[in-house]
Amino acid sequence: MAFRRSSSIPSAEPGYGGSFRATIFQWSEGKGAWYFVPVPERLAPPVTHGWGRTPVIATVDGHTWATSVWRGKSGRTLLAVPKAARGLKGDRSRVQVTLRFRSL
Repeated sequence: MAFRRSSSIPSAEPGYGGSFRATIFQWSEGKGAWYFVPVPERLAPPVTHGWGRTPVIATVDGHTWATSVWRGKSGRTLLAVPKAARGLKGDRSRVQVTLRFRSL
C-alpha cells in the first residue's frame, strides 16, 4: 500500500466522490487495532465488489492511497484509516477526508 502526498494515484471515476470532515473511531483494542471513519450517506457509493466493498482513492489529511470502503450489514459505509495515513492521530481525532471512486 503506497501513500503519497500528490495526485499521482490511479484515475478515479468522474462525477463521484467528495470531501468531508470525520472523527476517527477505534474498532478494537491492542496493537492490531483497526481505525475507521464513517462515510456520510450522501457520499457512500453503491457496493461494486464482494464483502460489501467499493474501490476508492482516499485522502486523509493529505495522505492519498488506493483502498476500498466497506458497507456493513447495518448499512453504514466505513473507510479504514491505516497508521501510515493517520500518523499520530487516533480515536476521536478529527480528519479531512476526500474520496474518489475508482472505475470498475
